[in-house]
Amino acid sequence: MARRIGGKGGGSDPGAGKAGAVVAAGVLAVSVAAGSGGLSLGGGASTTSVDSVGTNLTRAKSEGRKSARKGDADCAWRQLNMRTLKRTAKPALECVSHSFGQVRDHFLRNPCTSLDRTLFAIGDERGNVAVVSVAWVGFRNRGDAGEFKKLIDVHGTGDITPLATPLLDLADIRFTGLHYQSRPDGSTVVIAEAETASGHVGGDVLDAAADLASWLPR
Repeated sequence: MARRIGGKGGGSDPGAGKAGAVVAAGVLAVSVAAGSGGLSLGGGASTTSVDSVGTNLTRAKSEGRKSARKGDADCAWRQLNMRTLKRTAKPALECVSHSFGQVRDHFLRNPCTSLDRTLFAIGDERGNVAVVSVAWVGFRNRGDAGEFKKLIDVHGTGDITPLATPLLDLADIRFTGLHYQSRPDGSTVVIAEAETASGHVGGDVLDAAADLASWLPR
């Protein structure tokens, strides 16, 4: 579900004076293997806007979801003409210290039972790069998960803090919550967000990346 507008601030943005996931779009030195050689993406990334993927986005998301459900993120990104450059993951024992805003207040009253976070750097052949954050938040039952989802889906209520982008050799990046998707999965809520890291990745592609990421299994 895309985020509903409401509340002060914006999406994942904790606002002035609050600690959050800060992202400055400056950027990276990511190297990935490409056949027998390698691909290096640096600050000279293309400024060409990736506003579409050269195919129908509805179809791309439909096909990408099939791969995402199987846990094949690489195949899912290929539907958007992108590929995984780097990935990191980390579990946590609680949610309070990894959240902010009303979302954090909610966890003080209704603790989560588990938190797993993954961060991807994905890019196209022209050097445009996006970061995609995924969080799986577990609760005691479906009811608790549903109440949490209602809160976090409102833009401006706070967020789960994504993993720090320097873990992927990226500059700090601030997630705005504007390219957001959430999905219930039993007693778990899956939250996915995407932002441009280098070059220019169109909003439609960022939205699609968040959508596909929300279908990845824990």
